[in-house]
Amino acid sequence: MYRLGIDVGGTNTDAVVMKGKDVLAGIKAPTSEDVTTGVVAAMNGAIAQAGIDRANVSNVMIGTTHFTNAVIERKHLTQVAAIRLGLPATACLPPAVDWPQDLKTVVGDHGYLVRGGYEFDGREISPLDEAELIRIAKDIQSKDLKAAAITCVFGPINAEMEQRAKAIIQEHCPGLPVVLSTDIGRIGLLERESATIMNASLLRLAAKTVDAFGDALRDAGINCPFYITQNDGTLMAAETVKNFPVLTFASGPTNSMRGAAFLTGVKEAIVVDIGGTTTDVGALQQGFPRQAATVVDVGGVRTNFRMPDVFSIGLGGGSLVREQNGAVAVGPQSVGYKIIQEAKVFGGQTLTTTDIAVASGKAQVGDPAKVADVDPALAKTAMDTITSMLENAVERARVSPELIPVIAVGGGSILMPDSLGDLTVIRPDNFAVANAVGAAIAQISGEVDRVFSLEKTTREECLVLAEQEATQNALAAGAVAETIQVIEREDVPLAYLPGNATRIHVKVVGEMGGSNE
Repeated sequence: MYRLGIDVGGTNTDAVVMKGKDVLAGIKAPTSEDVTTGVVAAMNGAIAQAGIDRANVSNVMIGTTHFTNAVIERKHLTQVAAIRLGLPATACLPPAVDWPQDLKTVVGDHGYLVRGGYEFDGREISPLDEAELIRIAKDIQSKDLKAAAITCVFGPINAEMEQRAKAIIQEHCPGLPVVLSTDIGRIGLLERESATIMNASLLRLAAKTVDAFGDALRDAGINCPFYITQNDGTLMAAETVKNFPVLTFASGPTNSMRGAAFLTGVKEAIVVDIGGTTTDVGALQQGFPRQAATVVDVGGVRTNFRMPDVFSIGLGGGSLVREQNGAVAVGPQSVGYKIIQEAKVFGGQTLTTTDIAVASGKAQVGDPAKVADVDPALAKTAMDTITSMLENAVERARVSPELIPVIAVGGGSILMPDSLGDLTVIRPDNFAVANAVGAAIAQISGEVDRVFSLEKTTREECLVLAEQEATQNALAAGAVAETIQVIEREDVPLAYLPGNATRIHVKVVGEMGGSNE
């Protein structure tokens, strides 16, 4: 049986066919405007190259930028009723208070504050105002809003009020999709609320996108389960994505990093993914991307769901190289997916970083004769500039003086020198399609992140409880019990709260049921 991994990027859609730990085929196809056309083209190309019977494909894993792009471009979003349970507290900061105005306009500035919510230790701020929720339900109907997002102050401590509020809203608005913040984010009210509202605004697009992927796979003769990659390097069942599209944000860089770890066998490294337009840089810890410790900005909105600690620089295989005032400038402008028409080595008129790599003898791409007229001094200066940009990016991602390797992946990694300062560079086989490999080998995860009171129990008991809860979440998502392992465990005493409060975060991963590894 075979696995098919697909990663939809801004320039290319990559696909790989894998059997166990072997990559049988890897293909790049241009990303199409409707996305699914590019997915089918890449998938068919990879299956043809591998020479396999598509009936033997057991699982398909897809990484997509659909939902991130929708938020960034302010497209395909629906209007949402944002309901917060927390009065009389939190009244001074209404829902979506710090959102960019253009995004707030698209999603609709429909904020509702309701009596309810909890203190950190589970005591009620005030009883839930059910009559107010019934009034809000009528307002939702009169405004014809398409989704609701419910956030309760300290909801992760106790989800009961959110669940009761959802039942009331759906009783009076039958069929209305309602998203609960306790299913989405972590401790941190405004960021969790923003992630919940964003998720609700994407539900209609999520259903349409997942159904389109399913139709494309069936039309291609592939009748097996398919999964979407999350931003922590693990998988969600396609039906789950319809409920939680925000959890796919930033899955592209994550897939590249997981693919880099798999292709090299290295679990502690800096990964540099050089695409056509940008370079993504992040650190691997235990084979998974290091997670961002702070809030993450998505389309101008602060959110706090799990995201890899990855940053981008404007350097790629299609970046423009220009002489300016005696100096050489590289990027951030790029020819992007038009590189095969516009770069000099392909017969175009634009000098790109790929042309510089070929002219310097570092790569064999296109026709080297077409860059024979490039001034050697210009080529050397440009390569030095590229190397300096990469060195600075890698140093920014390092958190210790240890000499860990740098793994170069992505189609543009021909720009990477053999070493960066005192760090060795590894360029694995199949480096150009590492993101699709990362999708194909992704595992199932389970996670818990909430505050425990240690007044009547011990730290060790709370850690065990959190680990059991995370394991149950992984099992419910389809992981095989005997393969589950803990990859993150941390507890932080919250000195500013009474009652010996401690925030505990536990994450486990396991192989997918029916996996062929």
